Amino acid sequence: MADVLEVTDDTFDEEIMQSDIPAMVDFWAEWCGPCKMVGPTVAELAGEYKGKIKIAKMDVDQNRGTPARFGIRNIPTLILFKNGEVAQTIIGAYPKSHIEAEMKKLL
Repeated sequence: MADVLEVTDDTFDEEIMQSDIPAMVDFWAEWCGPCKMVGPTVAELAGEYKGKIKIAKMDVDQNRGTPARFGIRNIPTLILFKNGEVAQTIIGAYPKSHIEAEMKKLL
């Protein structure tokens, strides 16, 4: 997970909204089973798209402001951003092929 950035409410805007490259944020929690299924896929994609798409994770239990700002009610939720705007939202545990297909639309 070395290529996955951990973001917080305090760092979110600088790291994601002001990013000069597209970004994807995995909103998750430690107790969430489906989040644990998606986690390894997110880590793989972070390595494969390093320098092209910034990939980050945010623990929704530790950071309440940002998930509320984006209306996140279910996890895992993956939000893809381009130029500081929400480009796509993926709710639930999807296979790598689906997540990657959505990511490619950002490039």
